Amino acid sequence: MNTGVRSSAMLNATRRIREWDRMTGGDEVDLLVIGGGVTGAGVALDAASRGLSVILAEAHDLAFGTSRWSSKLVHGGLRYLASGDVAVARESAVERHLLMTRTAPHLTRTLPQLLPFVQGVSTTQRTVGEIGFWLGDGLRRVAGTPGRVLPRPHRASPAEAVAMFPALSRRGLRGGVVGTDGQLVDDARLVVAIARTAAAHGAMILTRTRASDVDGSGATLHDELGGGSVRVRARAVVNAAGVWAGGLDPDIRLRPSRGTHLVLDAATLGNPTAALTVPHPGSISRFVFALPVQLGRVIVGLTDVDAPGGIPEVPQPTADEIDFLLGTLSQALDRPLTRGDVRGTFAGLRPLIESGAGSSTADISRRHRVEVSSNGVVGVLGGKLTTYRAMAQDAVDLASRHAGLDAAPCRTHRLPLVGAPDSPVPVSGAATARRSSASLRARYGAEAPSVLAAGGKGAAETVAEGIDITRSEVAFAVRAEGALDADDVLDRRTRIGLVPADRDASAGVVAEVVAETLDSLG
Repeated sequence: MNTGVRSSAMLNATRRIREWDRMTGGDEVDLLVIGGGVTGAGVALDAASRGLSVILAEAHDLAFGTSRWSSKLVHGGLRYLASGDVAVARESAVERHLLMTRTAPHLTRTLPQLLPFVQGVSTTQRTVGEIGFWLGDGLRRVAGTPGRVLPRPHRASPAEAVAMFPALSRRGLRGGVVGTDGQLVDDARLVVAIARTAAAHGAMILTRTRASDVDGSGATLHDELGGGSVRVRARAVVNAAGVWAGGLDPDIRLRPSRGTHLVLDAATLGNPTAALTVPHPGSISRFVFALPVQLGRVIVGLTDVDAPGGIPEVPQPTADEIDFLLGTLSQALDRPLTRGDVRGTFAGLRPLIESGAGSSTADISRRHRVEVSSNGVVGVLGGKLTTYRAMAQDAVDLASRHAGLDAAPCRTHRLPLVGAPDSPVPVSGAATARRSSASLRARYGAEAPSVLAAGGKGAAETVAEGIDITRSEVAFAVRAEGALDADDVLDRRTRIGLVPADRDASAGVVAEVVAETLDSLG
């Protein structure tokens, strides 16, 4: 059984057409994965790296759903420890360790988190918060993450606190306590890297491909780009459709919750270098975070509210959620925030498992579950972005036992993703010695020179004034990352679309480069 790298990690329109034609040949595959979020991509990589033949079918684009709407954090599990869910807390810490030190160090960074001792943060909240940071450090040590990656907590003086978060209120400021956690450069970028690594191990990654008539023997796949439909036979099928999983399997009962974020200019908050952690009024276990992210932005979140009814393709925040986030964060700031400070908003739906207990979605466990449904499909439910790899391993293990697949042992715990320093996947295209910017290296790791080379003439030009995304990144998204149109680039490969004004300013150039690159692919 060959479990090494077998083919290119470049996803594009030409490869999609070739693999759709190959799939219609009628051969049975070992595993059909439905859903192209972080869990589905993780399942495809786990299975392909074990030597199984794999098809991943995604109705829209990679990371189209919940996986692109997270807080971009690689959580260490502290919240779950506080609620007594030790198993989930430990699993989160271990998976964070793997992401930051082995599988995706190029896509993660250390993020200091400041709990400020200001008016409005009670003595109890300060004490419990500081204890929590130290308990989180215990999880770090259990997972084996070195202190150079995640430094130990420490008390911050008022001057240090203001230096880390300049917009902090000085009223009664007595410093604060600083802990650390992991942060992704971007959640959608992680999904794309996982899917491309799966493709390098032979998985067929088919976006714009909708599944119907799903059962344990396969599904009917419909090409949303006009290529017709085909019944795909599979020895095992995994439903990784997230909040849409119930639409494929009537046995699944989910209780989605909505998590809302705001997007602010980092300059509005003094260009902070740390995340600000502000307790909910009267709570010792729930917080609002202000998190510095790429492109000169800070995202503020998040909520956890019931989201009953139909599942929208793109969830929308409510006015009450926006006001709650602004009001809670403003308690710790020198100047209260207003709606005028908000550059964009986004919301995602968590695919929580209906437990029948607890009045709040915040009380529902984030523990994942894999099970075989009455129609023979393996469902992978619940969980968190940080623990995607463990979820995928459990799903492939169960699918292999259920269908008698000849799968090698899991090895994703030691398999670096494309772009990581030690990845066995060759960099895409002709990597050159051309110098790449720090922001390009932060987004693409070892592939940064190849990204710069992908754009041809004018590669280093930005798509719009003040937006740190180059024409070469747009071209690379089409050549190597599976982007099929401008929306894929704006909303998932680059995240320009999180700010509507930026989207409008960039859309024309992005559409032009996408069209040129698609033409060059033939």
